[in-house]
Amino acid sequence: MRVPRPLHHLTHHSDEELDDSLELRSVFLRPGEASELPKYKMPAGPSLPETAYQIVHDEAMLDGNARLNLATFVSTWMDDEAKKLYVEAADKNMIDKDEYPATAAIEDRTWRMIADLWNVPDPQDTIGTSTIGSSEACMLGGLALKRHWQAKRKAEGKSIEKPNLVLSTAVQVCWEKFCNYFEVEPRWVPISEEHLVLDGYELEKYVDENTIGVVAIMGQTYTGMYEPVKEIAAKLDQIQADTGLDVKIHVDGASGAMVAPFCQPDLEWDFRVERVVSINTSGHKYGLVYPGVGWVVWRNTERLPESMIFHCSYLGGDMPTLALNFSRPGAQVLLQYYQFLRLGREGYRQVQQESLDVAQFLSSEIGKLDGFELISRGDTIPVFAWRLTPGHTKNWDLNDLSDRLRMKGWLVPAYPMADDMADLTVQRIVVRSGLSLDLAKKLLRDLKGEVEFLDSLDAPMPHAAEPTQQFAH
Repeated sequence: MRVPRPLHHLTHHSDEELDDSLELRSVFLRPGEASELPKYKMPAGPSLPETAYQIVHDEAMLDGNARLNLATFVSTWMDDEAKKLYVEAADKNMIDKDEYPATAAIEDRTWRMIADLWNVPDPQDTIGTSTIGSSEACMLGGLALKRHWQAKRKAEGKSIEKPNLVLSTAVQVCWEKFCNYFEVEPRWVPISEEHLVLDGYELEKYVDENTIGVVAIMGQTYTGMYEPVKEIAAKLDQIQADTGLDVKIHVDGASGAMVAPFCQPDLEWDFRVERVVSINTSGHKYGLVYPGVGWVVWRNTERLPESMIFHCSYLGGDMPTLALNFSRPGAQVLLQYYQFLRLGREGYRQVQQESLDVAQFLSSEIGKLDGFELISRGDTIPVFAWRLTPGHTKNWDLNDLSDRLRMKGWLVPAYPMADDMADLTVQRIVVRSGLSLDLAKKLLRDLKGEVEFLDSLDAPMPHAAEPTQQFAH
């Protein structure tokens, strides 16, 4: 009878061969894996690249799955060709236009494509640039408003002290930073149940001779809703007729400026509205590019003060540059251009419409659940929010539901609304390319299961998690 070979049987190796085998194959027995390296000081000596990689890789595994992160607006999927381009261009510095003239030319070409997308009146009389993201783009847009206001006031012999900017309390935090860093008084227009967005209501109370501009949001962070740019402009027309004050609009289109042109083409929010002088967007949101890249375009060159432009030689000519950052990656600029070539207008429409369809499927199903009331439906950008119906339960809240979904891998944030409605907690889902209908149905099943569990409780949850969502461009 044949005796079976033990499962642990190994071919005999010499001691030297065994040592070599361990050195080549047993990553987890190497120094750094078998022993702990310092966390807050640099190690005394080097490690093998495989060891350093394994340590970083293993720690990063504790992060959530980016594809299941329904809190972020930032792109979490690109195709293999895009990833290849990313690696090929990872070492290019966007600011070094003299060294990388082809990348500089592509940047110029790309923002001009975006200007055309936003219906700029004269393609020969406009200017724009790439940025690290929408936060930098917003800073540049706001600074241009301030410098333009200052120049006008100086020419009239008037004071340039105490500039103010009118904006909704539901704006993204970068606008608070702008007002703080560039010493501009924010004039907060409160949101309410009746006016969930800045829509021109009582705008005359906030505008005066020191107002540098009004910010309108295409895709509010809290709910995904659009602020009606055309209605805001009409109210400013009325204010000018009554007072003589000519106040312009900057559109923060971090999300919506790359959705509306494709899926709501008849909506007038861009340079078709005469009062709109500048627009920004995030290429790394619905521009479908990995972080971080943003874009800002001005209606015409007159709207960007010359004092904000720096000039450098470019192929024997003049290349204007403007940015708050200096060194910044060029790879994402190439990725944006790649996406424009890869998808075209029709491709972008299909991708964004698919996200809108998934968002509206989810919102309609969630809206049917007992105890939930929709705040928005995902029919602007693919983002929607809901509240827990008052009186539905005293045993749990939306923070508890967020915690339960996190246990399944889903990141679905719960957070209070802006200041004037801070007593209202909502939950929000951001649908991006990569959240398929199949995944959405899985999310819906998990959500329903956790709601059923929470509703079955006969006592309050022991604690409610603090909201962790931070709104960032």
